[in-house]
Amino acid sequence: MREHTEKVMGNPLGIVPIAKLLPKFAVPAVISMIVSALYNMVDQIFIGWGVGVLGNAATNVAFPIPTICLSLALLAGIGGSANYNICSGKGEEEEGLKFAGNALSMMVILGVVMLAGILIFLKPLLFVFGATDQVMPYAVDYVRIIAYGLPFHFLGFGSTHLIRADRSPAFSMLCGIVGAVINLALDPIFIFGFHWGMKGAAFATILGQIVTAVMAVIYFTKMSSMKIRKHHLVPGGSYFRRIFVLGIGGAIFNLSIALSQIVMNNVIRAIGPSSVYGVEIPLACVGIIVKIDQVFRGIGIGVHQGCQPIFGFNYGAKKYDRVRECFKRASIAVIITGVIFFAAFMLFPKGILSMFGAESEVFFAFGVRFFRIYLMFTILNALPQLISGFFTATGKPVPAAMIPVIKHIFTFIPLVLLLPMLMGLDGVMFAGAISDAIIIVVSLLMVRKALRELK
Repeated sequence: MREHTEKVMGNPLGIVPIAKLLPKFAVPAVISMIVSALYNMVDQIFIGWGVGVLGNAATNVAFPIPTICLSLALLAGIGGSANYNICSGKGEEEEGLKFAGNALSMMVILGVVMLAGILIFLKPLLFVFGATDQVMPYAVDYVRIIAYGLPFHFLGFGSTHLIRADRSPAFSMLCGIVGAVINLALDPIFIFGFHWGMKGAAFATILGQIVTAVMAVIYFTKMSSMKIRKHHLVPGGSYFRRIFVLGIGGAIFNLSIALSQIVMNNVIRAIGPSSVYGVEIPLACVGIIVKIDQVFRGIGIGVHQGCQPIFGFNYGAKKYDRVRECFKRASIAVIITGVIFFAAFMLFPKGILSMFGAESEVFFAFGVRFFRIYLMFTILNALPQLISGFFTATGKPVPAAMIPVIKHIFTFIPLVLLLPMLMGLDGVMFAGAISDAIIIVVSLLMVRKALRELK
């Protein structure tokens, strides 16, 4: 008991003022997520100028695949790091190492399984995701290549959460930045220099993922404070189950986004031919705007990822006042960010869209309208993600998972199926705005109750 108390009292997560601790962990996580979102967006820019509207539509159709893979990497990374943080707060270091090691094993296993599944069912998957006859060849070229990078993507991205839990947020950020920079540097060379088109963008992506994974392996073998040994990597059913329980909130958030995207693409494919915009233009616009929105949401995700070690350790150590203070400061940060992005989305939508290629006026007409309606609640849109992350870090997987389920499964998908029958493509736009408003209110009520009980 005395040894446990000394470990807790000596850990910076439990004693350094939150005002200093939060930027230390959150800023690197935010930078990492922004860079990741930006390189997805810049990928789209190069494809827009090098391939055109069909290339942009193809990346939108393919987008659920990396989103699903991201969700599974989060399942292992967040689940492993959350369990490690809580064990550290309780002074159970060896148990925490077993969770970290099992999380790494889970990342590799999931990556290999996804690679095999995508290669076997590639075209049927892309059709389900909304591909048209014109878009399918571009999507196949892109996805068939990026599939081979998935095991590296799982290990590299998932490991950043464990590295952050090991109190190395700067190196966690560096892993993401180096991979993204390599991708961005190779994109113009492969797409324009070698004239590889969609295949060039895919090759640039997987090379960046490989480098990130290699950096993570080097960290855990040479630099890590958490001394993970071979026996920690041996899969254990009880550890996998607990990782699943605490990681499922973050995973469901992204899985539900992927499902929403699939449904939205299919609705557009069904009703697009009867509109003045057709099918390919809305598919391309939606893909672009969703990726732009990811830059903003990446900030919210980065903030709550930076909070994870602080939430988890102090919750395990029963320092609940520090948990509440961290949540308050993080909420203020994401709301201020929301105000800035809301202004950009509402005032300059055409300027933002024009970065992705010289398209027709019909393209810009749809894109500007989609921007202003679909993203009208941007100011508060990062709060549900922060709140879901708060529940995950404090060992409450059920409310963490409920937030994305309510947002996407119970509100957005029913609305995006119903409203277009009444409003055409405008129904897709309003479905996004209405579901955002509902989940903001619901998640705030949930966290208000949880914070009051945290005594």
